Amino acid sequence: MSTLEAAYELYLTILTTGWILNTLAFVVLLGSIMAVIEKSGGVGGFVDFALHKKPFVKSKRSALLLSYIIGVVVFIETSITALVSGAVGKPFCDKYKIPYAKLAYVCDSTAAPIGSLIVINGYGALLLGLISTQIDNGVLTGNALDILLDSIVFNFYAISALIVTFLVIWFSIDIGPMKYAKYSKGHSIKNNKINSMYLMLLPIFIMLIFIFVFLYITGDGNILNGSGSNSILYTVLTTLFFTLFYYVATKNMTPSVWLKISLHGAKRFFAIAMILIFAFSIGNVTVELKTGEYLASLANENLNVIFLAGTIFLLGSIISFSTGTSWGTFSIMIPIAIPMAVGMDANIALCIGAVISGGIFGDHCSPISDTTIISSMAADCDVVEHVKTQLPYALVSGAIAFSLFIGLSII
Repeated sequence: MSTLEAAYELYLTILTTGWILNTLAFVVLLGSIMAVIEKSGGVGGFVDFALHKKPFVKSKRSALLLSYIIGVVVFIETSITALVSGAVGKPFCDKYKIPYAKLAYVCDSTAAPIGSLIVINGYGALLLGLISTQIDNGVLTGNALDILLDSIVFNFYAISALIVTFLVIWFSIDIGPMKYAKYSKGHSIKNNKINSMYLMLLPIFIMLIFIFVFLYITGDGNILNGSGSNSILYTVLTTLFFTLFYYVATKNMTPSVWLKISLHGAKRFFAIAMILIFAFSIGNVTVELKTGEYLASLANENLNVIFLAGTIFLLGSIISFSTGTSWGTFSIMIPIAIPMAVGMDANIALCIGAVISGGIFGDHCSPISDTTIISSMAADCDVVEHVKTQLPYALVSGAIAFSLFIGLSII
């Protein structure tokens, strides 16, 4: 009975936590947005534009490169990044018979990495808060924003992941299970209607603009202090209602059709929301077991300062992989890494960069990460196949990052 009570309390905690509820609602509503955009013919219009009117997509390389560029440009939120690049990339995968596993890899490898480098988003707000807490507690001195900006240049995993992904696309590098990935027609909501590409671009533009508007509003005039989860939820709600008025006004669909497609899209993404609930549960259990504190205490007993940043990166990677969340990893590791860096007279910005890199690495690879799950769904790729085909590339990027942390510590 105690086990059932503990499970009940765990799920009650999850389902009464604001940012988790916002994330679940965001995923379901984003399913509605993707469905109505695809039904509108806007995706088909963009594909037709790219293939015929301005044919800059002429090969497998340029098809994946387009999704890569979109992933870099749409940096406001990792899930939106993955979903937009996936929605645009799928028709080109169908045309050039590109395995969806490769598209999922491109979507995932540009989502969290670029979001952690351009921190005008939820990542930035969280990291600023965690660093500010260390300053307020007297552990650290200086300006939190300056410290964060200094640490971004040491986010070696994100940088190496973006470079490796570009090289994989450009030279068509297939290693490990990716060699055996096959193209198979997906099951996403589609029709063959080709309309103006603005039916797709304008809703995306609305998302890009309003995320900053709501970050400004929730931050009382300061974007960096805004609530990431609230801003994202308000943004998708605004975008969804924009599609209603826009598509009805342009006679693209009737209100009843819009409602039917929206519900269908939400139903399809409801499965992702359920997976995320279980993923958050596993993450909470791992935090309750104090995995991060235990690993950090082991490392702190006998550790040379040369290996500090590399060790922090490895610890962050393990925690993030096992919990499936970079956010939780940052919350665990920043309060541990900064006092360790200060106490051992190490490069503080380098150690914070190691925390960020470790969090992104584990989040990138973990099968229970929301970004991993959403990237695979956006590309119509099985989650297990996505994790297996992506892991070798992530390990290469991780090895490069680890080498850089050790190398810079020696210099």
